[in-house]
Amino acid sequence: MNGMRNLSIIILLVLGVVKIHAQGYMISFAGSGDTTAIGSIKVYNLTSGDSVTLNGGDILHLKTASGIDKLGNEKNPLQIYPNPVLDKSVLAFSAAGKGNAVISVLDMSGTVLREITVFLSQGTHEFLISGLNHGMYLLKVSGPAYAYSTKLVSQGNSEGEARIEYYSGNKIQLQKGITQAKSLSSTVDMNYTGGDLLLYKSVSGQYSTIVTDIPTGDKTVTFNFVRCADANGHKYASVGIGTQTWMAQNLNAGGMILDTTNQSNNGLLEKYCYENKESNCDVYGGLYQWDEMMNYDTVPGSQGICPAGWHLPTDAEWTVLLNNLGGDSTVGANLKETGTTHWAWPNTGATNESGFTALPGGYRYYSGTLYLTDYAVFWSSSESLSAGAWYRQLYFNYAYVTRRAYTKSNGFSVRCLKN
Repeated sequence: MNGMRNLSIIILLVLGVVKIHAQGYMISFAGSGDTTAIGSIKVYNLTSGDSVTLNGGDILHLKTASGIDKLGNEKNPLQIYPNPVLDKSVLAFSAAGKGNAVISVLDMSGTVLREITVFLSQGTHEFLISGLNHGMYLLKVSGPAYAYSTKLVSQGNSEGEARIEYYSGNKIQLQKGITQAKSLSSTVDMNYTGGDLLLYKSVSGQYSTIVTDIPTGDKTVTFNFVRCADANGHKYASVGIGTQTWMAQNLNAGGMILDTTNQSNNGLLEKYCYENKESNCDVYGGLYQWDEMMNYDTVPGSQGICPAGWHLPTDAEWTVLLNNLGGDSTVGANLKETGTTHWAWPNTGATNESGFTALPGGYRYYSGTLYLTDYAVFWSSSESLSAGAWYRQLYFNYAYVTRRAYTKSNGFSVRCLKN
């Protein structure tokens, strides 16, 4: 008889499913390094161009084209969200009349794991469901003039007992000592196709960091926050690539001078802004002659004008970065910011798979600034000849990176490397 009863429950569950929804992956977030607190998270799908913003405690639900969302039909007055659940879900339903309501959580064998009886007024009420291990569950609600059910898929691994906690509403009398829930992290949905490349950028006060990922299942993304701020108060995002940690923005330290004037060893940090507009430095960073960048030193790998705890990358350290990304003819594509908001069309091959987010600040020549949106040119701290130094260049119309040496009087962009 028990076998027939269990089979009947499973059959009813299968017959009750009328709509297929996205199931996908649940992505949670944690912080490490100089702070563990997470303020906000911006998620960019670099493949589709979509983006969403989350608060630090939110969970990202990547919705893929598989999975069962709920039982019943579109007019079912009972809803459960998020579903699937990693930690907690909210069960919401409409009580057709006041009186005692029975709320139950059952496993697939029909065993009642948790059940409460509560007096509810007429109207909408919400309950928090938690403590479920990995698997499929049936939720049932019954009152004086209503009876609802729905299915919940749990992707969690709780070792505790199933819990039902009252979450909203007024004028209730709990009969089994249920405490009211105080807070709940939100779950934010984002459409996702397997293989899409995501970029997560998190901000926590003065810290900001970037992580890229191609999710294949539930996971926790950990942001490693490191301080990166210049003397002018500009704060920079960082990104870990292989064993290195790079600035994920172009340096914008110093005061602007005219692009037809050479920077000099006068005790003041000076920068060029494209077309002598500070607003261009705000987006693309400043341009610096080699000696100014080095703070009039010649030692490869010195701090130069970088923030404390950071240094100017040597030619060899640039090579390490490129080798970490494969070192092939398309490595520039992995470094460039995607799209044509800042890069000129067609921004060939750009994926930003590394999170480096290279921006095309152009460069300064003796006659002025040139080629904004076309080229990203970054100094190294390694000299080639007495009048030259090595640099790396990325292009709007190619996916590769070139290594060249040129006169130190040119003004190029700067990225710093964590010590």
